[in-house]
Amino acid sequence: MLHLISAQVIAGHSLSLRFNDGTHGEVDLSAELTGPVFEALLDPDQFKQAYLDPELRTVCWPNGADFAPEFLRSLVSEKQVVGQLKS
Repeated sequence: MLHLISAQVIAGHSLSLRFNDGTHGEVDLSAELTGPVFEALLDPDQFKQAYLDPELRTVCWPNGADFAPEFLRSLVSEKQVVGQLKS
């Protein structure tokens, strides 16, 4: 089962993520912060409260927001493909 093994806020609304399948990278979640639960995370102070939940094994915030590991991995993979196309 896919899960995160580390997650760190690096700047703005970006996270550095590492998954148990060896995938790792950075994602900017600013475009994903829509809807009542996620809009609160537009505040940088709120976003900085991200933590890796040991039970859910994904990144979460104290207000109850979280993203599925599969979704986060798809963002990392998409960014890597775009980066390769630009090279």
